[in-house]
Amino acid sequence: MGAVGTACHIDGMSIERIRPEGLVRSPAFSHVAIVPPGATTIYIGGQNSVSADGALVGEGDVAVQSARALANAKTALAAAGATIEDVVQWTVLFVDGADIAAGYRAIASELASDDPALVTAARVAGLGVPGALVEIGAVAAVIR
Repeated sequence: MGAVGTACHIDGMSIERIRPEGLVRSPAFSHVAIVPPGATTIYIGGQNSVSADGALVGEGDVAVQSARALANAKTALAAAGATIEDVVQWTVLFVDGADIAAGYRAIASELASDDPALVTAARVAGLGVPGALVEIGAVAAVIR
């Protein structure tokens, strides 16, 4: 089946992340995730680079915005009793013209692992927060 990694261990159950032979291998993402029965699924809506009062942070700087959007996603995960290690799927949206490489460089060290989550990235015409260049959402699973 190819390389297999696991995370979220409790009572012998874990989320299984698979990077099959024949598909590109990256430390940044896996291709398949299998969540065991009984896990609690947590959905994190798209997070932008905004402060707690809603003000945009890092106007025009995709690296600063990516780091803040990920920090906001981590705050949302923590509110649900999850961590970045519990994420099964990231969705990352970049506004057309934003430097995706710079955005990923700003967050790569937190996302890359031997057992990375799935990642979907897309370019979009715009986001709901004026001036936002990136939005990060997540689906996590916690075995309680």
